[in-house]
Amino acid sequence: MYNIKALKEEFYDVLMHNFVNFWETHSPDKEYGGFLCGFDREGNLFHEDKSVWQQGRSLWMFAKLYNEFGGKPEWLTIAKEGYAFLNRTCFDENGHMYFRITRDGKPLVNRRYYFSEAFAIMGYVELYIATRDPEVKERAVRLFRKFHYYYTTPGVFPPKVEPSTRQNQGHSIVMIMLNVCQHMRKIDENPLYDKIITECVDKIFSQFVKEDEKALLETVGPNGERVHSPEGRLINPGHSLETAWFIMSEAVHRGDKAMMEKAAAITLWSLERGWDREMEGLFYFVDVENKPVLSLEWDMKLFWTHCEGMVALLFCYLYRQDPVYMEWFIKLKNYCFEHYNDDPYPEWFGHLHRDGTPINHINGSDWKGPFNNVRAFMLITQLLEKLENGERFAF
Repeated sequence: MYNIKALKEEFYDVLMHNFVNFWETHSPDKEYGGFLCGFDREGNLFHEDKSVWQQGRSLWMFAKLYNEFGGKPEWLTIAKEGYAFLNRTCFDENGHMYFRITRDGKPLVNRRYYFSEAFAIMGYVELYIATRDPEVKERAVRLFRKFHYYYTTPGVFPPKVEPSTRQNQGHSIVMIMLNVCQHMRKIDENPLYDKIITECVDKIFSQFVKEDEKALLETVGPNGERVHSPEGRLINPGHSLETAWFIMSEAVHRGDKAMMEKAAAITLWSLERGWDREMEGLFYFVDVENKPVLSLEWDMKLFWTHCEGMVALLFCYLYRQDPVYMEWFIKLKNYCFEHYNDDPYPEWFGHLHRDGTPINHINGSDWKGPFNNVRAFMLITQLLEKLENGERFAF
């Protein structure tokens, strides 16, 4: 029914000739080092300041490409140069990573969060796999220790919400900790990573997942209780789908059928809740009780959410060959190729209005760069190849 080989070739072609081609051509900063991101659709630089998220993410991308997509020497050279810039410019005097710096590496914005560390660790891991340089591994291990300290130590950063009044907890940091540990496990045999992964998965299932409402919530109370406020009712379908495939990849690693079943259920819940039945595409945010969402961008259609959905659906299909998963995959694929494709320009749109028209023609920012789309199209290519070869996730 589906031509898996043709699908694989289609995704691979976009990955290499659109996404990788654009970022390899424009992103490496030959003057100051590191990675530029603020480009318009033609590759003209309109925003010179550098996102530290994108320094780690771009390091990860070029090292990952080198490791798994052909070993092109230029990719490793770019990754090494980005690694040097990141180490030289992206840390404050206390070892916390900035959120944004100037093009030449001067500090601009430091935030209370530590997602910059997460992406740097991922980049370090892939570069170590490529080089086996012990210094790179040491940096990854050392930065993970700091990342874990931030995660486990209340009060390290000023709270966003007054904790004496409300002690909410968020899904996103648990999700990213789970994934960072999955990366670290590739290069370090410390059993701590498996322990933390187990704790994160258990916490997601026991506190953020509400089976009776068929929802994975973004914010819950200190013990997982429902918070009766707009943020307590919020679902981010993209985050839910991303978490689902993180957990499914862990289920495959462990051979855990129950874990796989629960994550597959989250996948379908998130798609059903997030899909715009009037204009198609996945909403950015939805309310679990169908009440109004406070965020004005709630009805935007973001490319990355669809990317996470496609990856999750292929994990589901490789586990259980239920046609519903492939039907959803094709639905998301068709929406993406129709609405995000900016032909004849190589990089695709990242943000659409509800009706599927582009919000702007920029190709990079603090939030959009070569990560979710590149990672997804890499994984989709690899998962489709497994299908093409008759492989399955069988427990």
